[in-house]
Amino acid sequence: MHHPSAFSQLRTSCARLPAVMFGLAASLPLVLLILLAIGLVLGIGKARASESPVCGGKNLVTTLALSAPGKLAQAKAAADATPNGTGLLWKLEKPGVGDSYLFGTMHITDPRVTRLPEAAQAAFDRAETVVIETTDILDPMKAQAALLSKPELTMFTDGTTLSSFLSGDDAKLIKTELSRRGIPLALVSRMKPWMIAGLVALPPCEMARKTAGADFLDITIASAAQAEGKQLLGLESIGEQMAAMADLPMAFHIRGLVETIKLADLMPDIMATMTELYLEGEIALIMPVIMASGPEASADNAEGYAEFEERIVRMRNHVMAERAAPILEAGNAFIAVGALHLPGDEGLVALLREAGYTVSPVR
Repeated sequence: MHHPSAFSQLRTSCARLPAVMFGLAASLPLVLLILLAIGLVLGIGKARASESPVCGGKNLVTTLALSAPGKLAQAKAAADATPNGTGLLWKLEKPGVGDSYLFGTMHITDPRVTRLPEAAQAAFDRAETVVIETTDILDPMKAQAALLSKPELTMFTDGTTLSSFLSGDDAKLIKTELSRRGIPLALVSRMKPWMIAGLVALPPCEMARKTAGADFLDITIASAAQAEGKQLLGLESIGEQMAAMADLPMAFHIRGLVETIKLADLMPDIMATMTELYLEGEIALIMPVIMASGPEASADNAEGYAEFEERIVRMRNHVMAERAAPILEAGNAFIAVGALHLPGDEGLVALLREAGYTVSPVR
């Protein structure tokens, strides 16, 4: 069997891992905690597919409305209690400074997502400066270099392997799922689990679009900015994003990989739910709905989510707000970052208000 394509898929999916929002992570896989929060993409090319595969999956909101209306009501109450939990586009105003905009993205290639809403497109068109999480995604060679310069962020470099951290049952489960996809466990045994999880989490339609070279939303925005001669800036480097992932405890990564595989049958529904709620701007509702649809929470997963929220969300929110400050002071900027970074008491909307901006949703 010819295996280089497995490495290629692994490399290009290592940080397009899905993510959801708020509450405790319960038994949800680690990869479902990344899509709205982090945008590492290595080696992406231009779209070559003439058609985009259609994804299946049911919206879990509809499922809950029929099977567990009480749980759906609780999920909506949790979302309603989240500050700034609704809306993708926010206008930033400050006396003496040109208006800027903050837009929440989702790191997938679904054509419904990669087309900017009309209001967001208008804000983008007016902007002189466009900002994304990291401009490194536009330079595959730079991304590859970042990956190779610090192999310990993505690989086990101390002689251990993935199997060293797995129970017998978990090892069998992971080996079976990887084999089904034509990837022997031995081939990826030195890869960090968060990278491997990217191979098994995404539904076939999304993987097909990625394999065909389809761009996801952030790259689409950045490419359009370059084509129109706008100033293009980033708030982070790929190295910083990889380091954030690597900082999470190994036990959390392992649980994420195992639970990703256990919930494989639910993945199309989870992706459909995330995408449709994102398109509706119901960002804070995503996590509660998926939580209500999955297994019960455990203390270990609650602790793991707290660590994720601290390192991947809260800490990065503050870094982004600090680095965005001089850009916003220059005015007329369009800032596009993972939607997970917008809501909450320490989300970017709240932090930018604290920095003196009037931040209001654009409907």
